[in-house]
Amino acid sequence: MAGTRSSARKAASAAASSSPTSSQSQSAAGKDSAPGSKRKGGPTTSPQAKRGRKGGKKEQATIEDTLPNQAIEDESKDTEMKDQPEAPSAESHEPPLAEDVSTEKPKQEDSATANGESSEQKPQDATTIEPQQMPEADAKQNGTEEANQSTGGDAVEESPKREESTPSSILEKGIIYFFFRGRVGINEPSVVNDIARSYIILRPLPHGAKLGDGPIGDAGHNRMLALPKKVLPVSPKDRFMTFVEKTNVTMEEIKNSLSASDYMTKTAGSRHTPAAAPIGEGVYAITSTGRETHLAYILTIPNEVSEIQDDVGLRQRGSFVTSAKNPETAAPAGASLPKGAEYPKEILDEFRGRGWMPLEPKLLDYENTQFLIIGHNDDALEKATVPQPDDEKQDKQEPKEELEKLEHEDELRVEHLKGDDTVFEDLGLSSKEYPKLQTTW
Repeated sequence: MAGTRSSARKAASAAASSSPTSSQSQSAAGKDSAPGSKRKGGPTTSPQAKRGRKGGKKEQATIEDTLPNQAIEDESKDTEMKDQPEAPSAESHEPPLAEDVSTEKPKQEDSATANGESSEQKPQDATTIEPQQMPEADAKQNGTEEANQSTGGDAVEESPKREESTPSSILEKGIIYFFFRGRVGINEPSVVNDIARSYIILRPLPHGAKLGDGPIGDAGHNRMLALPKKVLPVSPKDRFMTFVEKTNVTMEEIKNSLSASDYMTKTAGSRHTPAAAPIGEGVYAITSTGRETHLAYILTIPNEVSEIQDDVGLRQRGSFVTSAKNPETAAPAGASLPKGAEYPKEILDEFRGRGWMPLEPKLLDYENTQFLIIGHNDDALEKATVPQPDDEKQDKQEPKEELEKLEHEDELRVEHLKGDDTVFEDLGLSSKEYPKLQTTW
């Protein structure tokens, strides 16, 4: 069922007219959607069990591999977003915030259960079949060219006029994807507790970029964020730790991390880790509202959130207050990685001895960066896109208008490409090897 966008589409429609269009879209209605209207949703499909990838070079350790093993607790604690003391404002960025997060990251998420196992761990001598990873030096040299070939083009268009009108309060903008992976042996999760881990993929765009037709080309500046809690925060009481698992990598490396794998254990024999399944795609912006920063997003796929998105905490429009952890300050057991981010001295000095500071895009360029995402009650997007005085004096467009304009361009791009399968086209994935985008369990 087609839905309508907000009145801010009026600003977006002017930019949309400059985007290339197709004589025939691939939406369910078979016609181009008018600016400000959502495309019709396609049929929902359940994920299919997929084969594992054949053996290759051993991939570098991921967040799941490096987290310390801890005692296993009741799995129900793993998925409930429990009531906690009222969250302090992210403006304070005081070390006591770290004490609160200890209850937000269950112990079993740092153990083998984060990979879907409940009673055993991978033995050191187990034979593991993992995706092949490109050596780091080769990835930097050849990654962009190879990734662009796999995605088949670049829909990103540079616009000096767009850059001039984009408000300075938008620190970064881009394309965002949401994935989750089922526990070991569970190819088709039927409840949140069947999820081993959720992921966010960020693909930053130039400040003055606009979107045309086609898949997003690979600039080799992609980031993969891991959410051990598996769900997103939906209120200020929810403060969930998030980790930068990979950064400045090609989509080939992201693809390897999302793929299925098989390994052998002495006690249970062959075990299968399913491929990660997409549950959403859209646009995002990291914004500043003074002393706070936010991760704001608008979903393009699916065109309407349904059961799975709602259970995981995804909204059609949403945002989170973000607060980065100082790697040199102590954290509660089970709420941090064994090794923190290796920031240069100039970044460490910006913490000024504090345990937390507002998240900035440059911090996401370091693996093992740890940051909190804190939920909002209502009007999350509006809170993240409040116009700043300096931008208003310079007659810049409002942050919300820029984000909506980008989403409308993304919506047209999706309609003219492959609908919900645009996720696979963008990431250079084979839709035959990964579960379809889901909206219902």
